[in-house]
Amino acid sequence: MNGLATSTARHGNPPLRVALLGCGTVGGAVLRLMDEQGDDLAARIGRRVEVVGVAVRRPDHHPDVPAHLLTTDAQALVVRDDVDLVVEVIGGIEPARSLLMAAFEAGKSVVSANKALLAEDGVALHAAAAKSGVDLYYEAAVAGAIPLLRPLRESLAGDQLRRVVGIVNGTTNYILSRMAETGAGFAEALAEATELGYAEADPTADVDGFDAAAKAAILASLAFHSPVTASDVYREGISAVTAIDVARAAEIGCTVKLLAICERVGDGDGASIAVRVHPAMIPTSHPLAAVGGAFNAVFVEAEAAGQLMFYGQGAGGEPTASAVLGDLVAVSRNRLAGAAGPGTTSYAGLPVRPMAEAPTRYHVSLDVADKPGVLATVAQEFARHGVSISTVRQDGRGDAATLVIVTHSAPDAALSATVTSLREMDIVRAVTSVLRVEGLA
Repeated sequence: MNGLATSTARHGNPPLRVALLGCGTVGGAVLRLMDEQGDDLAARIGRRVEVVGVAVRRPDHHPDVPAHLLTTDAQALVVRDDVDLVVEVIGGIEPARSLLMAAFEAGKSVVSANKALLAEDGVALHAAAAKSGVDLYYEAAVAGAIPLLRPLRESLAGDQLRRVVGIVNGTTNYILSRMAETGAGFAEALAEATELGYAEADPTADVDGFDAAAKAAILASLAFHSPVTASDVYREGISAVTAIDVARAAEIGCTVKLLAICERVGDGDGASIAVRVHPAMIPTSHPLAAVGGAFNAVFVEAEAAGQLMFYGQGAGGEPTASAVLGDLVAVSRNRLAGAAGPGTTSYAGLPVRPMAEAPTRYHVSLDVADKPGVLATVAQEFARHGVSISTVRQDGRGDAATLVIVTHSAPDAALSATVTSLREMDIVRAVTSVLRVEGLA
């Protein structure tokens, strides 16, 4: 990595000096790309950027990094006088939060890929950065290489966003894609994803929706200028999705995706935002339905701009490093200009609507006996909870009859209560499939 030690004498102006926190898959890719693309980065920024320290827990695990750069004292590194910028890719809440706060207090701009920290404490981090007049950029925290957060924060700043819906977790998208393609169950598809390296040994953060919920909080905060944390996000994973659910979706021209949904509900003083992560059926005609494998995509609906979609690699060392370097170029330019870039705003302060009040639609499959009055009795149960039915279809006859019902939009609490009541009815042998539906007219 000869470029990391380029002398300042050869390039006139002294370089901008970078402290790198973490050197795993993403950090290693950042370090390598900074070395390989050093001349291009210098030309784009107007000054060389040079890594002057790499904080890691176990230096002996990084034989490819020059020994003089490695340190286990991240706290001392971020406050060093010869550090201008900090890149944080260690993840987690602590010590990352304390390190970023120390960097801000020392006047260093920060580039981070830490979705968990930003989703939990983004307001405080932005306030600390603003107080010190420095930058906090984090494009890599959501959807890997896809340019998404800066367009929301800057390009669409003059528009009113209504809805942001996305596939923001590649592991779950790969699993659901394989279930749709092969008819496999969840466990089988997860085992394949693990074998191919798409799923971690412990896939909980992905399959239970924690990863997507953190990203949804960040997206909602930016889109609606309101503070949203991961704990505000309704979260439901994909481990309960069955092969029957996927098959039922196909029967009505839909596919199943784990969606992060952020939407503005209402206008004026009564406006609020609904933020949720859960599996849902979407029509195969919807642009998100064609997003397969481990790819990510985010669909944005705005008042003036209309419908936009951002698509690409949502994870991996090099794609994520690409987003980190894009932010590094931006904060470096700002540093040289002597000013911070545009930050986030929380002026709207819209409350987060509880999931029980969020408007949604359900697809419900019921195993019933084909007897007179069954359909009417089931329909009455929906009506009793204030839920109207959009479509109903019966498959089979006699003892093997199945009712497939798609509702109109209603508060989620009413829909959930309806399903609970159906499970208790004598004429319903089993509720075989329940999934929310998005994107149907």
